[in-house]
Amino acid sequence: MVAGVFDSGVGGLTVLKSLVEAKLFEKIIYFGDTARVPYGAKDKNTIIRYSLEALEFFSNFDIDIFIVACNSASAYAIKELREVSTIPVVGVIESGVLALNQIKISKDSSILIIGTKATINSNKYINLLNKHGFYNITSKATGLFVPLVEEGIFGGAILNETLKHYFSDLKKPDIVILGCTHFPLISKEIDNYFGGVKLIHSGEAIVKYLNNNYIKESILFEQTKLEFFASENPAGLKEVANRWLF
Repeated sequence: MVAGVFDSGVGGLTVLKSLVEAKLFEKIIYFGDTARVPYGAKDKNTIIRYSLEALEFFSNFDIDIFIVACNSASAYAIKELREVSTIPVVGVIESGVLALNQIKISKDSSILIIGTKATINSNKYINLLNKHGFYNITSKATGLFVPLVEEGIFGGAILNETLKHYFSDLKKPDIVILGCTHFPLISKEIDNYFGGVKLIHSGEAIVKYLNNNYIKESILFEQTKLEFFASENPAGLKEVANRWLF
């Protein structure tokens, strides 16, 4: 089974890592639209257009499933992608909410959703969480984290000040949903800032979702073949991939 994984940049590598560790696919082809990252600051129609163009890119390969490892694209483009795709299209928002629901937490737990402006403004997380009975929710657009990660800044003074900028006025939540696939790359720093919280990671969530809904055979692949493509600076993408995956 071959999967195509798409993200606006390097953030989807966090989903890729979880997929590789789960040994679900014989081969995974990754495409990062690094020339146009971040998607989170763009309008809905632009995000849809970019996502459809990414799907068209994967038409050059024989893939069995298209995984949208971008929360902004998952928030706005899943419907349009599914309408034109001949293979299953899976996003990270629905899988993340289902993963949260499976950990048997109290419905009164305080939940903080962080993501790009586009993801937060879509209200997709809040609407799905409400359907599952969660209402003690705070959402925060934290878009500056994306360019920091794209620049390879995973710790240090700049990131610490950015954490303070976004979170200094918030009470410690019980759970933080990392509503952008870039954010697991700085998850340790987010966890440390709050003094230890439960983090919901898109990669771990989507593995559970795939196992429950799409993986019909119990075949585990000892080694997943990987191919990387980027719309700009593919060498930079591969450098982050080598650092994060291996």
